[in-house]
Amino acid sequence: MPKVLIADKMSPLAAQIFATRGIEADVKTGLAPEELQAIIAGYDGLAVRSATKATAEIIKAADNLKVIGRAGIGVDNIDLDAATERGIVVMNTPFGNSITTAEHAIAMMAALARQIPLADRSTRAGKWEKSRFMGIELCKKGLGIIGCGNIGAIVATLALGLKMRVIVYDPYLSPERANALKVERVELDELLARADVVTLHVPLTQETRGILDAEALAKTKPGVYIVNCARGGLVVEADLKAAIESGHVAGAALDVFEVEPARDNPLFELDQVIATPHLGAATEEAQENVARQVADQMSDFLLKGGVTNAVNTPSVAAEDLPKLAPYMRLAEQLGSFAGQLTETGLIGATIEYEGAAAALNCQPLTAIVLQGLLRPQLDSVNLVNAPLIAKERGIDVREVKRDHAEDYQTLIRLTVVTERQRRSLAGTLFAGDKPRIVEIKGIKIEAELSPHMLYFTNNDKPGLIGGIGQILGDAGVNIATFNLGRAEAGGDAIGLASIDSDASEQVLNQLRALTHIVQVKGLRF
Repeated sequence: MPKVLIADKMSPLAAQIFATRGIEADVKTGLAPEELQAIIAGYDGLAVRSATKATAEIIKAADNLKVIGRAGIGVDNIDLDAATERGIVVMNTPFGNSITTAEHAIAMMAALARQIPLADRSTRAGKWEKSRFMGIELCKKGLGIIGCGNIGAIVATLALGLKMRVIVYDPYLSPERANALKVERVELDELLARADVVTLHVPLTQETRGILDAEALAKTKPGVYIVNCARGGLVVEADLKAAIESGHVAGAALDVFEVEPARDNPLFELDQVIATPHLGAATEEAQENVARQVADQMSDFLLKGGVTNAVNTPSVAAEDLPKLAPYMRLAEQLGSFAGQLTETGLIGATIEYEGAAAALNCQPLTAIVLQGLLRPQLDSVNLVNAPLIAKERGIDVREVKRDHAEDYQTLIRLTVVTERQRRSLAGTLFAGDKPRIVEIKGIKIEAELSPHMLYFTNNDKPGLIGGIGQILGDAGVNIATFNLGRAEAGGDAIGLASIDSDASEQVLNQLRALTHIVQVKGLRF
């Protein structure tokens, strides 16, 4: 009989489901890291929420652990690399608390509009300051939603029910999906300038961290309200405090903070700020949903080998894994490459399998490509839900197979169509299992991807490579490999440099200022 440890407080429904499915479940919450490390070897599964940290040390001690289930979306508390290295499947429950989080954002917005917490405190103090708390109506006001994934879309629907005017900034939202939601797609600066209330529903990534800083807040309408029930770090708290104190921002409602637990935050000093302790998913319904989902998913895996909502492995039969593994790495690199370069709405993605690749079970490979393509904007995307998310967003996904691959025995080509351009790249396997990029935008190039890469496009002119090397050298950024390609002498050219560490934004801007440079982007793999 498989044995599961439920290490965090969650609905008793999880333990009941495990028992019904024939799995022994121990509920031991509040364990110190050393206590968990001492007992984890006796379990096949570990079910957690956010309090328990499945660190590399704990995973190393988990000799029998086969699956970690996260009752929620984020898996920041789980060392994915360590789990993957040990062959441990990590699952999450990406949709269980979407409605609850969206409703909390709407509740926070309404509380801001009518100053309910402050009025409550005043009334309890016996002041009856009826004329002091003059609120605003939400009806016909403009709601600006930054990020229109699953939760953002629910917020939009609820806001439309309040007869608000909803505008959305989301580079990945297709026009068709926007029309279906009855929202208006705009660029970020336009959203900031038009919205009476700005609410955030994006993951915390390198691109979104500090998306509302002093510069962005200065572009908002005077008297704007800010709501953040997504992730701490999206809003620069010091800049928000200054904007509120200046009177430019009328108020803010925050459920998440840069440092949590947020016990001593300068924003708490302001009457214009409403704060809750990360309650976005804190309803009975949401907790039952995620408890049910995580228990069912873990049971299916432990009893039948079924993989659902895995964030670190594809849904594929065990006997096919050795043959598919190198293609999975190639598919992940192609999708991630294109995803990191995509800055406008996705319209379509075509994945072509040629030669030996065409004879494989390509469904998990396509899911891996889509996961890499969508992940820069969506932290909840995984191998299972990537095709569904692409469909919901109106992205036309096509899979093409050809028996013959020109110049190669096997090839995967990804073509991405956005609102502004069409971009393609292709890769193959060298020596049987080593992924290589062999073509970008129709230009031949051979490059092995590394954790830190620098991608640039340019006009093929003398002296440019020296300028790039000089800037990187002055910044102390070491070049490991440098791969170049061009369409023709003096024409369009591309380059991929493997560097030992990330190039700072300042260095990237210096590179962008070079004559003949068209585009520069730092990539991570």
